[in-house]
Amino acid sequence: MSKCDCQEQAGQVAERSVLLTLLAINGVMFFAEIILGVLADSTGLIADSLDMLADTAVYGIAFYAVGRAASVKSRAARLSGWFQIALAGGVFLDIIRRFFYGSDPDFWFMFGVGIAALAANVTCLALLARHRKGEVHMRASWIFSKNDVIANLGIIVAGVLVYATGSRWPDLVIGLLITIVVLRGGIQILNE
Repeated sequence: MSKCDCQEQAGQVAERSVLLTLLAINGVMFFAEIILGVLADSTGLIADSLDMLADTAVYGIAFYAVGRAASVKSRAARLSGWFQIALAGGVFLDIIRRFFYGSDPDFWFMFGVGIAALAANVTCLALLARHRKGEVHMRASWIFSKNDVIANLGIIVAGVLVYATGSRWPDLVIGLLITIVVLRGGIQILNE
């Protein structure tokens, strides 16, 4: 085995290890956030939980693509992008429903879960940092994690605004902004 083959195998092992860890973090956070988002009656938390689900799928698809042909990696990234776009559509429908039927988001859940999700996504970014300029499936993973950090900061700010104003509007707005970020991320992956 040549030195080049050994380095390539080591890189694949490192990618698989990182992706497996990311998959676990995002899977746990999805379940926690969807349950707490429903309890909190928060569009922002539900949107972010579905984003965590999308990330879990992205990391699973990327994990599958490691060590495979470039065409498989490209298809994996494309599938990830379409999955993100579909989830953005679902969240947008929930925002419309809550716009017409109302909601009463809970600040404490929004703030607490937002902090926990932020910590999880910063950890994911740190794990992905050395792979962010890699092949398309790893770049896709980096983009999704970066977008998640932005969304988590938005949820925290929206939670504070819900508390300060007593209004549901900050939650609806952040839900919409997260939807746009998720949609943009999916389109960005498809363009790459």
